[in-house]
Amino acid sequence: MLIRILLVMSLLLNLPAMALQGKVIDGVSYPANSAEVWLQKFRDALHNLNFTLSFVVTRGNAETRPYIWRHGIVDGISMEHLSQLNGPGSEIFRIGDKVSFFEPNSVAFSLQSSHINGPVPLTFFESPIKLAEAYSFVVVGRTRVSGRAAQQIRIVSEDGSRYNTTLWLDQETGLLLKMDVNNAQGDLLEQLQVTSLDVTEAPDEYFEKIEQSRLPEISNLPNNPDLQFSWQLNFIPKGMEIIQKDRRRLVSSRDVVEYLMLSDGLVDVSVYISKDDGTVKEGGWLFHGSDTLLSISNGNIMVTVIGKIPPETANMIASSVGPVRSS
Repeated sequence: MLIRILLVMSLLLNLPAMALQGKVIDGVSYPANSAEVWLQKFRDALHNLNFTLSFVVTRGNAETRPYIWRHGIVDGISMEHLSQLNGPGSEIFRIGDKVSFFEPNSVAFSLQSSHINGPVPLTFFESPIKLAEAYSFVVVGRTRVSGRAAQQIRIVSEDGSRYNTTLWLDQETGLLLKMDVNNAQGDLLEQLQVTSLDVTEAPDEYFEKIEQSRLPEISNLPNNPDLQFSWQLNFIPKGMEIIQKDRRRLVSSRDVVEYLMLSDGLVDVSVYISKDDGTVKEGGWLFHGSDTLLSISNGNIMVTVIGKIPPETANMIASSVGPVRSS
């Protein structure tokens, strides 16, 4: 009996890998079982499969948060539903390019987007191969996660300015089974663990219950890429770019805050600049799992950096803020 079980496990672990084919991605040919082919299979699964995923997210010593995530193709339209299952909960729906947010004690609203901004980073929905600009891919090997054969892939920051990510992808479908975020020392900072995965021919019946006419209308977030600031970042981590710029006035103090977002597709970093009122001292840190929040005084301004980056990188970004240089 033991030998038979071992043979079955061996088949589960090896047959899907043998079926994986090499692929041309963005004009480049990659061999079968390469990280690039696996990441593309993951991307295709996110867009094309009808699935229901249950998973939990653990950050540092915080409480584990359970979620359910559904995706379906209904009459040719891609739909998603993400729900947090503990506490008051929150609901996010996506119908095509309309994403609607429902939070306790908040007014519901909708934004235009091709994906739900959840625990799975944007790059896996769009162009995961572009991560090669700042990360190295390592195919580790095959194992079992949540009772399913899985391929393990490491995404390693080349210059150490970001954390490392490890993925376990389902060998049959390419969907995510587990994701770890680790620092350079290998300490686990955040983990997403799938507890159940159901892939079906037809979309989940849940999507039939959504009353699309009752979803809020789309409201656009302000973003002015041509907005001129009086300061600039003199250090941006390799592979990152500015994807959003805005200027806001705080309700409490009426002070103006200048804001921008950096992203490499895997990690988003928010930078806020405001007048230094003397309330924040150098080295104001806050850590929560893989999330870093840093506020420092830099000359006559206060700089706050928030993102899933090491504190040293946050400090380099914040300390690099200086007056715009005349050309």
